[in-house]
Amino acid sequence: MTFGADVIWNAILTLLVAPIVWALAYVNKRVDNTDNTLNNVWKTIAETREHIAGSYVTRAELHNDLNRIMQRFDRLEEKIDRISGARQ
Repeated sequence: MTFGADVIWNAILTLLVAPIVWALAYVNKRVDNTDNTLNNVWKTIAETREHIAGSYVTRAELHNDLNRIMQRFDRLEEKIDRISGARQ
């Protein structure tokens, strides 16, 4: 059985191309896994932002609440002044 130049050339091409195709398939699989992991990270970040937004108040809400508290203190201060002025 003799090997012609065609058979030897096909064997060389197979030995060179097969590892390259395998490597490209492996890299593609890793990229897909990395993409899935990255998507999961972005979902987690979005869920964390939603959780934080639900747990904390905005600056406007805090400002309004502090103003209401200060108004109550002002009213209490006025009442204390009226009571202390009536005793004198």
